[in-house]
Amino acid sequence: MKKGLFFAIVSLAIVVISAGCQKKEKSSEDTSLADLQKRGVFVLGLDDSFPPLGFRNESNGIVGYDIDLATEVARRLGVTFKAQPIEWDAKEQELNTGKIDCIWNGFTMTPEREQALAFTKPYLDNAQVVVVLNDSGITALAGMAGKKIGIQSGSSAQEAVDANASFKKSLKDVVMFKDNITALNDLEIKGVDGVVMDSVVANYSIQVTGKPFTVLTEGLANEEYGVAFRKGDRALRDKVQQLLEEMQKDGTVTAISDKWFGKDISVIGR
Repeated sequence: MKKGLFFAIVSLAIVVISAGCQKKEKSSEDTSLADLQKRGVFVLGLDDSFPPLGFRNESNGIVGYDIDLATEVARRLGVTFKAQPIEWDAKEQELNTGKIDCIWNGFTMTPEREQALAFTKPYLDNAQVVVVLNDSGITALAGMAGKKIGIQSGSSAQEAVDANASFKKSLKDVVMFKDNITALNDLEIKGVDGVVMDSVVANYSIQVTGKPFTVLTEGLANEEYGVAFRKGDRALRDKVQQLLEEMQKDGTVTAISDKWFGKDISVIGR
């Protein structure tokens, strides 16, 4: 082979390899923010029976603290907001298949979830607690021994119970429910003796409904809520985080928190 022809072939190979690398780099570029703004709709996945973060009002509209925050984020992004109810058991699948843009509904941050998803920084503190009837005589976790508890399937309450082996072993039975409202209804008729759920939701439900429930002071686990995006959608995640921090600084978050909780309980930027 002539030397000139050899170098020509080598040069061509380098060009082809370089073009392939550039194409690969381009395909791995994070366009999540630009794609959403081009599409013009920000789709939030939620359990629509999770007051006060996201739930149905008397007119069957989806309202709540998280809904108000996300609606304002969408406005500042220049896109339309859409709340999309999903099966909570399948939330990660709904996100990863592109049916929703984020999970934003009192979604607890855990090491396992943070490995698989791209979370914002925490925006609310929470805890997993046990709700019992006022006349149950139960005042501490130890009092749940030999009792039946209700849990929302696929929730962090389920994870908290599973992580507390001694508590779980002491129970007579664990009953799974589709959502917390159904579980509390079963507690009211004494189908279960207690419900493990988020303290934010438990306290709000008791305050609004006036039902004869008590939250045990002793909790199972302390938690933080974050907004979860697909692992590769960091540009979109970062923009939402930026907007949330701006909303905290300009008083928007405080106003929304006051509306739902009577005070500012946000931990954004803190």
